[in-house]
Amino acid sequence: MCRIEIIANKSVQDDVIDVLEDNVTDILYTIIPVVYGRGKRDRKLGTGTWPETNFLLFSYVKKSQIPIIRGAIQALKQKFPNEGIKLFITKKAMS
Repeated sequence: MCRIEIIANKSVQDDVIDVLEDNVTDILYTIIPVVYGRGKRDRKLGTGTWPETNFLLFSYVKKSQIPIIRGAIQALKQKFPNEGIKLFITKKAMS
């Protein structure tokens, strides 16, 4: 098993969920709906100065599903190049 984490602008949350559910059979995930932070280009702090926010989705998936997830998220990044969509993968087996 691997843990994936996807952090992106709140505006693409539904798109991320749709692409995962369409490409990974029976994926189970948890969403932290409001995430604040600073990325390479800007800040997402939910304030008057920096009004946008991010969300975080994480899931535990089979190693065999990683290429499918990478491809799906890469396609989404091309569709929404300015929404800061990031995919992180921890390839440590769970005990």
